[in-house]
Amino acid sequence: MDRTVVLEILEQLEVDPGAGAQGHGRPDTIVVRQGSQYETGRGVVRAEDGTRHPVTDVLPPDLPLGWHVLEADGREIPLAVTPARLPDVPRAWGWMLQLYAMHSRSSWGMGDFGDLATFARAATGAGVILVNPVQAIVPTLPVGRSPYSPSSRRFANPLYINVLGTREFLGAEPGTRDEIRAMAPALGDLIDYDTVWTAKRAALELLWPGHVTELEPGLRDFATFCALAERHGGDWRTWPAGLRRPDGPDVAAARRELAPRIAFHAWLQELCEQQLTEARQAASGMSVGIVHDLPVGVDPGGADAWALQDVLASQVTVGAPPDAFSQQGQDWRLPPWRPDRLAASGYAPFIEVIRSVLRHADGIRVDHVAGLWRLWWIPPGEPPNRGTYVHYDAEAMLGILALEAHRHSAVVVGEDLGTVQPHVTTTLHERGMLSSAVLYFQRDYKADGHPFVPIRKWEPHSMASISTHDLPTAAGFLRAENVRVRADLGLVDDPAAEFARAATEHRDLVEFLVKEGVLESLDASDEDLVVAMHALLTRAHSALRLTSPPDALGETRQPNLPGTVDEYPNWRIPLPVPLEELFSQASVQRVVHALTGDANAG
Repeated sequence: MDRTVVLEILEQLEVDPGAGAQGHGRPDTIVVRQGSQYETGRGVVRAEDGTRHPVTDVLPPDLPLGWHVLEADGREIPLAVTPARLPDVPRAWGWMLQLYAMHSRSSWGMGDFGDLATFARAATGAGVILVNPVQAIVPTLPVGRSPYSPSSRRFANPLYINVLGTREFLGAEPGTRDEIRAMAPALGDLIDYDTVWTAKRAALELLWPGHVTELEPGLRDFATFCALAERHGGDWRTWPAGLRRPDGPDVAAARRELAPRIAFHAWLQELCEQQLTEARQAASGMSVGIVHDLPVGVDPGGADAWALQDVLASQVTVGAPPDAFSQQGQDWRLPPWRPDRLAASGYAPFIEVIRSVLRHADGIRVDHVAGLWRLWWIPPGEPPNRGTYVHYDAEAMLGILALEAHRHSAVVVGEDLGTVQPHVTTTLHERGMLSSAVLYFQRDYKADGHPFVPIRKWEPHSMASISTHDLPTAAGFLRAENVRVRADLGLVDDPAAEFARAATEHRDLVEFLVKEGVLESLDASDEDLVVAMHALLTRAHSALRLTSPPDALGETRQPNLPGTVDEYPNWRIPLPVPLEELFSQASVQRVVHALTGDANAG
């Protein structure tokens, strides 16, 4: 490991490498599993319910789950007692949605929260719906397209507001409703986020009732950022110096001047919460319900990076070290939590992020869940291959996640794909959380003499799928569409070798499907192969088995092509059919039958 890089990271953490270990004996925050032994010395636990529990050496084993306070040595230390294990996840099949790609005849150029509710009501037999991140954008043009680089992970994306479904629209005068209907943008070949946001913002400004209410601090800061961004640009790092912190010397005056605009952005969050709640209610009959996706970080110029900069390493970005997938490494351009500041804050910002997702969800999928253990930090100005791992208190991070999931009766799925230490997946399973099982990656060249892991050996505590948003669709895999696109863009050094590898993988998969008894012939059509791939998922022991509309429809274009920005239409590809016609498509019906026809197998 490059010592220079380590020293640069220590500088960002304000650590003197020549100083000895510092500390006051007790951690800033204590997180323990219920019933475990934890030595504290003398003190008193002030429980969440107001009761007090004397402590002479170790924590009382009968402390209830929850957030308590340890009073010791004149300090008040946050104490979280977390569940040792979450309940087993009900076995179910379902859908994973890129919500922006959904569209109905009433949608405004992209999918919205109303479409999510409609989909939930129409997805007969499904037990779960996984949705792409729907966290907030910076409300300026150009609109950021990637759902995995939101302005804030604590608030929702107003792009997804169903304007025609708001109470304000339904109660408006006929003339106003006609004026707003005329603003609706048409759906193009690709989703135009700028056009959609411009139209929705104008319509919502007409509908805004104009009231100004007292805002809780987090929402006040977020709405203030949005109002300031409209005036000074979408990156707070370029604003006048007095506005670059929520407690900056000029922020109070700006809040007074921009009060109506701040109230408007707060109202948009009210609409988001209402419609997310309605979508969840639409899925209330499902065995699991709606699972929302949590990105690994936020836009460094966005609302959370502005409001939470004291607990973020703002000059650092996170990514991944070099590997076979990306030989130069990856820089996701997201600022990481500072582990020391998180602990000192009682993990309050992390808790707020988790609660903001679970407030309107039945489950949470944690993107790059290994980041709860460690993240690849890249110093300022360095390429992604010149980074180093910074570790977090995984017991605390995972325990807090488990406690909040318990309180919301929610399931937890960890995205543990790629280069992940084995104990990450093992610990997820120990805590009753699901790992991720993607067909393309279920490979073990020592297993039964075949490159694919036999379906009977797939991990039961997993969420299984054929693909993900970063990988080829089922049809795209079979036709090597991802290789063709990357070769056309000059992203493949040896196209012939890549096509040959894709042909080998295609052959291996077809042989595997025949061996597992879900396909009769090696000469099956692509359509039959796609159905067989879904039938294979049904035979897995995995708790959750998911398909996606692109896979079911035979779409060849994948939602996102890693390694590209504008070269490929990432996050902009709409489904080829409207929501009203989706479930009547023959290919979709065949896939649903494959997923339900053997529901008791495994």
